[in-house]
Amino acid sequence: MLAAGVRDRHVSGSADEFSSLIERHLDGAYRLATVILGDAMEAEDVVHDAAISAWRHWSSLRDQDRFDAWFSRIVINACRDRLRSRRRRPVVELAPEQVGGEIGLIRPDGIESLASRDALARAFAVLDPDELIVIVLRFWRDLTVEAIAGRTGTPAGTVKSRLHHALGRLRTALTIAEND
Repeated sequence: MLAAGVRDRHVSGSADEFSSLIERHLDGAYRLATVILGDAMEAEDVVHDAAISAWRHWSSLRDQDRFDAWFSRIVINACRDRLRSRRRRPVVELAPEQVGGEIGLIRPDGIESLASRDALARAFAVLDPDELIVIVLRFWRDLTVEAIAGRTGTPAGTVKSRLHHALGRLRTALTIAEND
């Protein structure tokens, strides 16, 4: 009976530690997932799933000081899975008149920024999930190639290659959009 009491205190303490760590990292994970996925609702789902996965694998984390990198990797992998599943289910865009003509609500000075955001979103859509992830981690999170390699579990040379190819594909897609 004593062993069960000690185990219960350990599990409770472990739950408290996990809860404290996860609360500090949820906002950043949500922002990261939103940037990678481009959809706030999907990001919420991914972060929720990642938090559950982190709890299930909590005992595998050896160093709590590495929680941020460990949890970021779980979030990134969940985003990668979501992006890959999108490729299997194409998204059909609705015309503005099908959703109530919201374009008419945009002020004339917002048209250029809207067009730029739209062109950038279409350019990001041409990237593979792994390319998109390294672009976001490099330029949004401002991580080094080595840090990206650690967070994604890929060699630094592969990260450099993905960055190079992704930037080339983005330039090409933006040039095409500019000429249209």
